[in-house]
Amino acid sequence: MIFWLVVLGGLSVGSAPPSYKGHRYPVEVIAHCVWLCHRFPLSYHEVEELMLERGVIVSYETVRQWCAKFGQAYANPLRRRQPRPEDTRHLNEVFLKINGERTYPWRPVDAHGNVPDILVQNRRDTAAARRFFRRLMKKTRTAPRVVVTDKLRSYGAAHREVMPSVEHRSPKGLNNRAENSHQPTRQRERAMKGFRSTGGAQRFRSAFSGISPHFRPRRHLMTAPDHRAEMTVRFTIWEHITGAAARPPRPE
Repeated sequence: MIFWLVVLGGLSVGSAPPSYKGHRYPVEVIAHCVWLCHRFPLSYHEVEELMLERGVIVSYETVRQWCAKFGQAYANPLRRRQPRPEDTRHLNEVFLKINGERTYPWRPVDAHGNVPDILVQNRRDTAAARRFFRRLMKKTRTAPRVVVTDKLRSYGAAHREVMPSVEHRSPKGLNNRAENSHQPTRQRERAMKGFRSTGGAQRFRSAFSGISPHFRPRRHLMTAPDHRAEMTVRFTIWEHITGAAARPPRPE
């Protein structure tokens, strides 16, 4: 909570919200649709229906385009405001079918449930693990003290080559944190009925892993009042990074 209050005090120093020039819908509507798609396992058709119930007529295809255009633009500043990653990273890869072919999203998870980056690749061999390690170090600009993985041999080979000074652990059951962190993404993908391309999967997963954890504090460690206060701060941050907070009030 203290971290987010410090961040909230320095919101004006951060990057400017994305431009909405040429969009006939107000920023509040666009940001709300993107939030619905990245926070809940809803299809674009279901978001269209929810907005209709509120008196806003918008097509599911428009919602999809908003997510593609603004999802990453919202995720990037949220990632920059995340707490500094702890020195232990849990790494994991899962399979994802795209047009009948298997691909593998590789992702790290820290103790806060934050995902610094994600990389969708066509293989899960040593070259893919090596590329993932290098991308992770470049993204976080630091090497962890410990990496925890499953028993995939590619991790060990890439670890010895890219980060030999980092401790590598892979006992059974130790990487459950990374395994469980895939559940919200899987739920959302089922609602979307899959992806059409690797690039589309990369773009959505990257945006999703930046936005979704922002609205998922560790509820089981909080009292109800603390959770409400935390969510109020996080919604305020969301309004600032989307630009909704900067909108002048509408005339009565």
